[in-house]
Amino acid sequence: MSKIKRRALLKSIGAFSVAAGLPGGLHAETLIKPYRVKESFTETDILIVGGGTAGTIAAIQAGRTGAQTTLIESGSQLGGCTTTGGVSFPGIFHAWGEQIISGIGWELVLDAVELNGDQLPDFTKIPKSHWKHQVAINPALYVMLAEEKCLEAGVDIRYYETPTSVKFENGRWLVESTGKGVKTIISAKQLIDCTGNALIASMAGYKVLREKETQPGSLVYSMGGYEFDQLDLSKIPQRYHRALHQNMMTSKIRKTGENTFVPYGYVYVYGADSTTSETHTMANQKGRQNLLQLIRELRELRGCENIRITSMKTETAVRETFRIEGLYKITKEDYVSGRLYEDSLSYSFYPIDLHRDGKSIYQEFLKPNIVAAIPMRALIPKNSENFLVAGRCLSSDRLANSALRVQASCMGMGQAAAVTASLSIQEGMTPAKIAPNLVKERLKEYGAIVPS
Repeated sequence: MSKIKRRALLKSIGAFSVAAGLPGGLHAETLIKPYRVKESFTETDILIVGGGTAGTIAAIQAGRTGAQTTLIESGSQLGGCTTTGGVSFPGIFHAWGEQIISGIGWELVLDAVELNGDQLPDFTKIPKSHWKHQVAINPALYVMLAEEKCLEAGVDIRYYETPTSVKFENGRWLVESTGKGVKTIISAKQLIDCTGNALIASMAGYKVLREKETQPGSLVYSMGGYEFDQLDLSKIPQRYHRALHQNMMTSKIRKTGENTFVPYGYVYVYGADSTTSETHTMANQKGRQNLLQLIRELRELRGCENIRITSMKTETAVRETFRIEGLYKITKEDYVSGRLYEDSLSYSFYPIDLHRDGKSIYQEFLKPNIVAAIPMRALIPKNSENFLVAGRCLSSDRLANSALRVQASCMGMGQAAAVTASLSIQEGMTPAKIAPNLVKERLKEYGAIVPS
């Protein structure tokens, strides 16, 4: 036997011996079809796009009414700014010693506080600073609780998907949703835009508005490796004091059990825009670059040599993009005067809060016993049918929107929009024709507080 033949024989015997020792099936290849996108068609009663602050609440509420509900979220979890954006300090649910926003949003906050062993502020006492009545929550718990409540309500959650076309045909919305390996046409009786950017309203052909200049976004983070009380601030430039002090407070939040101060630090991201994948990518890149620069600068300061990042959110939280042109536009004068409307569905309590250049914030506080209201008409685009929005893209001028955009207000809008959409299906008419009193009574049944 030649050396070549003998070598080949030994090789084949060795291969057989190894294969014989493997579990069954591991040595057998299986032929599968090449990758291809799965295309399908599905029907639903209410389609909600955007699983952020407003969309999460809208989905839970819609499901609880018994409506078949579908929720599209381009990311991997629910909660939006509260969770992915890291602004885990939702408010404000109370004003002047009384609760003004309740319902599903407050239910979620209470569950998160209880499960984390936290403490609520004393809401009967009127604080000197409005934000003292916000409630810090564990964002990870909020994500899991929100998802659990959606699933219990029968909501079909579709993560990693984005609408690519929106059409209104024969009294129904047809939305093409594309994601990882899937392309689905979703036929819905009612459509609620909770993107925060009025993206679906714009795709549907409705007019949207924004100023050339928008408020900066924020990339939320926390850091450690230093003791604030031991720093010689006289030798540290003033521009760093706030960041250092804020994170000192953050490190103590779990030790004290208190949750009445901002539980995070952040860097501004100028021009932050989450409307498209391109602008959103730029916002996130800028945020991370700004934070990296801050850490490098801090580590050059005496007493800060060991500073390190302990957490950073995956996305920049965005304050302002597009708003719809609705049947009614809430003005700054409406807001600060506490104007009530015949179709008021929810309250809002926050000062006018316009972050301008990163160095100053224009604020105008509500006068004692004044609380703002949100009319149903501000959630309905002009010339629309079976279409609502909820969240910061509601119809409002820029100054009013700077206050309306906060989480509790958006949660109230989400619940109101879902109840309105559900009633529209039951009554067989578009949301603009639903009697406001009918919506108000149904909201009360689900624990919401309705302006009166």
